Amino acid sequence: MITTDNTVEILNDLVAINNDRIVGYERALKELDGSNADLKQLFLSMIDESRHIKMDLGSEVQVEGGTIESGTTASGKIYRAWMDVKAAFTGHDRKAILANCEYGEDAAQKAYKAALQEDDLPHHVRAMLVEQQETLKTSHDEIKQLRDASLQ
Repeated sequence: MITTDNTVEILNDLVAINNDRIVGYERALKELDGSNADLKQLFLSMIDESRHIKMDLGSEVQVEGGTIESGTTASGKIYRAWMDVKAAFTGHDRKAILANCEYGEDAAQKAYKAALQEDDLPHHVRAMLVEQQETLKTSHDEIKQLRDASLQ
């Protein structure tokens, strides 16, 4: 069935994006120094958030008869490599860490927006994705607010 295959593909793309988000925040945690220790709990919370979302997506993939994606997206790997290079030049600068995190949050928002533009998603899947997108938007806005505050 095309709809089921398409739904599984979309869900797995979002699993991969959340895998990227987990790895990205794990990398960001490593970049923190003593002056940015206040971000540690926030980043851990965002890792947990993506793990929960990923479990929900994975459950739906299984219901649809698919196999859950275990990797990350190619763009996510590029993002992490860019973050490594950027960190080498910034010396673990708070603004750079938060800007990199916001970049990843933007990617997640774009992925959810694209997924929700699909016409043939089952209603319950669409509702789940809307809820997840709203959760991730709240996190995006928090990172953006912290990034903007670091510019002052």
